[in-house]
Amino acid sequence: MNRRYVMFYFFVLSIPFLLGIVAWQSTRYAELDRNTRRLEAVQENWVESNSRLVAGIAVLSSSARVGQVAARELGLTPIRPENVLQVSIDPASGHGGREQ
Repeated sequence: MNRRYVMFYFFVLSIPFLLGIVAWQSTRYAELDRNTRRLEAVQENWVESNSRLVAGIAVLSSSARVGQVAARELGLTPIRPENVLQVSIDPASGHGGREQ
């Protein structure tokens, strides 16, 4: 009979303990869910910012814009084809620029 009371009290006392664990888990889950949503929003902002930066790089590095900057800000002019000197090294000669 004494054993039955011990088991009864054990179950009666374990119910509030289990309810406390469930409440703690629910609170923890809600906190983790809030944190996940916040991090997803931050990630979305980073992705949008990255997209804007990539678009800006594409605009700034376009050949037309680079040509305009070279002409206006740096004073560079296109080279005439007759002023181009091409140098080629014959790989079969074995001299590859080294002294022997």
